Amino acid sequence: MHRPGPAGGPSANPAPPLARRAYLKRLLPVSLTLLVTSLLPMVAIPAAGLAKDGVSTLPQPRGRRIGVWMTNSPSPLYYDSKRIDAAVAELATTGFNTIYPNVWSRGATFHRSRYAPLEPTLAAVNPNLDPICRITKAAQRHGMQVLPWFEYGLMEPGDAEVVRLNPDWVLRRADGSALYAMHGADLRTSPLKDLRVWLNPAHPGVRQRFIGLIMETVQRCGVDGIQLDDHFAWPVDLGYDNYTRMLYRQTTGREPPANPKDRYWMSWRRYHLTSLMRELRIRLQQTSTSKRLLVSLSPGPYRSAFNEWLQDWELWAMGGLVDDLVVQNYAFSMEGFTNDLNQAALIKARSWGVPVEIGVLAGLGARTTDMDTIAEKVQLAASRGHGVIYFFWEGLWGKYAGSEGAAYRQSQFNALHRAAFGTTNSWPAGNWPSTLGPRRLPPSPPPAVGLGRALPPPPPPPLPE
Repeated sequence: MHRPGPAGGPSANPAPPLARRAYLKRLLPVSLTLLVTSLLPMVAIPAAGLAKDGVSTLPQPRGRRIGVWMTNSPSPLYYDSKRIDAAVAELATTGFNTIYPNVWSRGATFHRSRYAPLEPTLAAVNPNLDPICRITKAAQRHGMQVLPWFEYGLMEPGDAEVVRLNPDWVLRRADGSALYAMHGADLRTSPLKDLRVWLNPAHPGVRQRFIGLIMETVQRCGVDGIQLDDHFAWPVDLGYDNYTRMLYRQTTGREPPANPKDRYWMSWRRYHLTSLMRELRIRLQQTSTSKRLLVSLSPGPYRSAFNEWLQDWELWAMGGLVDDLVVQNYAFSMEGFTNDLNQAALIKARSWGVPVEIGVLAGLGARTTDMDTIAEKVQLAASRGHGVIYFFWEGLWGKYAGSEGAAYRQSQFNALHRAAFGTTNSWPAGNWPSTLGPRRLPPSPPPAVGLGRALPPPPPPPLPE
C-alpha cells in the first residue's frame, strides 16, 4: 500500500445500507444502479451500531479523524516500550485521534500467532513486548482509537512458509507464474524473499487463515477495529491456478476466459473477494459484545482499484461492509493532489454516510514533504469535508523530519490541526453504547467448493471503461 497515491466528514445520521438503495438510484448511472441493486443483498449487513431510528451509534470525533500509520520499517518504534509510550503521548498533544499500527507485514506478525511467524527483529530483541497491544493501551488512555493495519492483506513473500506448504493456495497467471515485483523489486534479479505472491480469497483455507489472523489481534488487544488496504485484493491477471479453474468450471460450466479483463470473469473474481470481506464483517460483528468494531479500508483511487485489483470499494461502502474509507493520495504536486480529490467516487462518497479521509504522505526515505505543502494539502482536504491520515509516523517529526527539524514540524502540525479541524479532536469518553441490540445477521454465504456447495455465479455487471 503506502510504500511510495484519498476521504469526507462523517455524517451524523447515515441511513441504514439497504434503506439507502432508493436514494442511491438517483446518484448512479442506470447501468451501475442495476449492479448495485443486484449485489447489495449479498454484501449489505444490518449494522449493529445503528439505533432503531437509523441514527448511528458509532463514535464521532468532535472534529474529524486525524490519524497516522505506524510501522516497524524503517523505524525502531516497535521494539521499545518507552518509545511507544512517548510517541503516543506526542500524537495525543498534537491533535491526533486515531492510530493505524501495522500488524501484518512481510509475512510476519508482531505477536506470537497461530497463523504466521513472529517478526524476526522483534523475536530477537523483545519477543514479549507485543507492540500492538502496547500501542492500543497507551492510545486509549489518551482517548484515541486504534485500528491495526493489516498491510499485506492477501499478499505474501515468495519464500513464505505458508506458500511453500500450501502451493494450491497461490493465485497464478495463465502461464503458471505467480511472482510480483513490488516496492522497487525486480523479477529478474531480486531474491525470492523480496518478491510477492497473492493468496486466493476464494479458497477456504486462505479464508480461514486470513480471518483467524485478524480475530486473534482483535480479541487479544481490545482494539477499536481493523484496517485493510490495497493489498486486500485480487490482481486482475491472476486466477488461472487449478483451484480457481475448478471453481469457475463448477459455477459456470466453462473455462476461465483467456483474457484476464473479460468483464464477466472480472466480475466473478470480484464477487469472491467481496464474499470474503462480507464474511470478515460478520465475524467481527459476532465477536464484539460491547461495541461495533470498525472496518476501515485504505484503497487507491477507485478506477485502478476496481479495474486492476478487483476491489469494489464503492459497493463495499454502500453495502455496509466498510465503516471508514482512507483513500491514498500521494501525489507530490498540488495539481496532482487536487485532481485525485476530484475523482467521481470520492465526491459521491459524501452521500454514503461513511467517513472518508485522505491519506497524505508526510515523509519516507528521501521524500519528506515540507510543512507548507502539507498545510496546503490538509487545508484543501479539510475544506472538502475530509479528515487526514499521514504516512507515516517517522515522517511527521521523527526519523524523516528532514531539514525542517523535529521541533519545528511538531509545532506546525499542532497549529495546522487546530486551524483546519478545531482545537479539540479527541473521541468523547463514553461514546460507545454499553450494549448492542440483537444482531440481525444475514444468512451465511454458502461454502466454497471443498466445504460443500459452490457459490452461485454473480450477474455480469458493466465495468467502468
